[in-house]
Amino acid sequence: MILWLAALHAMLSAQSTPPVWKWDYARIESTVRNVRAGRDLTPKQWPGGSRVAVALSFDMDAETGFLRSGYLSPQPLSRGEYGPRVGVPRILRMLEKHHVPATFFIPAVSGQLHSDAVDAILRSQLKHEIGLHGWVHERISELSPGQERDLTRRAFDWWTQRLGRKPAGIRTPSWDFTSATLAIIRELGFLYDSSLMGDDRPYEILAGGKPSGLIELPVEWILDDFTYYSYDRPSSAYHRMADSDVFEIYKAEFDMAYEERTLFLLTMHPFVTGHRSRLAALERLVVHMKSKPGVWFATHEQVARAAAAGR
Repeated sequence: MILWLAALHAMLSAQSTPPVWKWDYARIESTVRNVRAGRDLTPKQWPGGSRVAVALSFDMDAETGFLRSGYLSPQPLSRGEYGPRVGVPRILRMLEKHHVPATFFIPAVSGQLHSDAVDAILRSQLKHEIGLHGWVHERISELSPGQERDLTRRAFDWWTQRLGRKPAGIRTPSWDFTSATLAIIRELGFLYDSSLMGDDRPYEILAGGKPSGLIELPVEWILDDFTYYSYDRPSSAYHRMADSDVFEIYKAEFDMAYEERTLFLLTMHPFVTGHRSRLAALERLVVHMKSKPGVWFATHEQVARAAAAGR
C-alpha cells in the first residue's frame, strides 16, 4: 500500500509539473546543476605505478529485482536464485584463478536470503568488497524522500552489522538518483557512489555547484551486461548479442581507458554473466587485460581511496 501511494504521488506530481519548454531558464539551470560532475580525480599515477585501474563489479540482486516488479511466481524467482546459487560461486572461482578482486553490490534482503553466497564472498583471500545496493532493490524514483532515506538507512545498518564495519560505497538500485539521494548518501558518510554517468573517469560530485567531497565512480549502460542479455518475458523481448561481440565492446572500452591512463569499470550481474558462455567471455577479457603491463585490478573502495589520495 505504501509503495502504491508513493507511485500515485509521483504520478500526480509529474502531472502537476508543466512541460520543460514552459520553464524559465533559472529553473532549468537549477535542475541541471543540482547534481553535476566536478573535477576529474584520476590520480597522476595509480598505485604501484600502474597506468589504468580496473574495477569489476557484480550486482547480486537475486530475487529482489523480480519481487519489486510484482513477479511473485516460482519461475521468475528462480532466475534470481540462479545468481547467488550458481553465478556467484562460478564467478568467485574465476576471480580466484586470476587473482582479481571485485566489488559486489547487494540489496540487504538479497544478503539475508543468500547468506551462504555472502559468506563465500567474504571468505575470499582476495578481500572482495560488498557495497550497498538498496533494501530490496526498490525503485527510489517512486518513493518519497522520507521513504528513500528510511530504506537506505535500514540497508546501511544491516550491512554495517553483517560486515562488522560501515560499507564504503553505494550503488543505488537501477542507478536511480533522486533529488534527495545525494543528501542521504552524504548523511551516511559514504566514501563513494557508483550510480552516475557524468564521465568515464572518477570525479568529485558537485552539489548545487559546490564540491560535495563525495567521489563518483561512474557507470555506463554499454558497460553493463544486462544491456546485451536482457529478457522481458511479458513482451518476449530478448536483446541477445553474441558473447564475442560483447567481448569486443568491453575490450575496446578497456583499451581506450588504458591509453587514457584512467579507469575501466564494468557492471555485471551473477544471474546474467554467471552463465557459462558469458563467464567464458569475461575470463577472456580478464586474460586480455592481464596481458598488458601496468594494470591495477582493485575494488571500488580501493579505487576511490586512490582517487581521494591524489586530490
